[in-house]
Amino acid sequence: MSDLSPDYHYNVIGRAIREIDAAGPGLTLDGLAARMGMSAAHFQRVFSAWVGVSPKRYQQYLTLDHAKTLLANRHTTLAAAEGAGLSGSGRLHDLFLTWESMTPGDFARAGDGLTIRHGWFDSPFGPALVMGTDRGICGIGFAADLGKEATFDDLAQRWPKARFVADAPALSPWAMHAFGARPGQNAQTPLFLIGAPFQIKVWEALLRIPSGHVTTYSDIATVIGHPKAVRAVGTAVGRNPISLLIPCHRALRKSGALGGYHWGLPVKRAMLAHESARADAMAPENLVPNTAT
Repeated sequence: MSDLSPDYHYNVIGRAIREIDAAGPGLTLDGLAARMGMSAAHFQRVFSAWVGVSPKRYQQYLTLDHAKTLLANRHTTLAAAEGAGLSGSGRLHDLFLTWESMTPGDFARAGDGLTIRHGWFDSPFGPALVMGTDRGICGIGFAADLGKEATFDDLAQRWPKARFVADAPALSPWAMHAFGARPGQNAQTPLFLIGAPFQIKVWEALLRIPSGHVTTYSDIATVIGHPKAVRAVGTAVGRNPISLLIPCHRALRKSGALGGYHWGLPVKRAMLAHESARADAMAPENLVPNTAT
């Protein structure tokens, strides 16, 4: 397999992102490359080709102040994002999402009569549990903080009357595309939103936030027509079952604080850092490959 193939990048960079986050700013390029079992030059080439920036620059995106920088420079009101055409297929570089919502009546039945397949997959943000119906992915959870058993229970209890079937192969094409292991312009990742009507309004608003940008809980409350319901919006954001793809990690407090994250703040910081790095790399002034620190 070529050392520049998407699958190779995916496996190496997933490990590297977790190493960088765990070790902090003191980790050198040589030290990180050694942990990957690669030479520094080889590792930097692989990392920069996949993420778009050097490992040293990526470390800067993981700082605790990065959320404040995003809010100052890439704060997107959802109405502006819609008007600028930054929703839909533009929100992730090579991921096209389609989605539909469960009816309120179906939701009230708590998953009765619904078959949900599930499987575990590697991701750049640790072990990921993916759940899906015949109509699309309905749940993604990350187990780095909670552990696999608690992560499964957390998602499964949302639809207590559903029938759960272990079937990772059936979900693999959607999961691998979602996590960037198998990008493709013509591929689609369908989502099936299972939630109460208010929750679905919030989740659909989250889907309009472009990659590399952030918004606030109060902005979401305003755009869905409930400007005073900031706390309820925060609760709905926290109950988002399809993490990463419905980008609840892009919602911040007005102060620039990260706020909470259901699967742990280190996962949220890593997601924001990864998206910021890729967005910067795709900016017109940075389209010439540059692996300098």
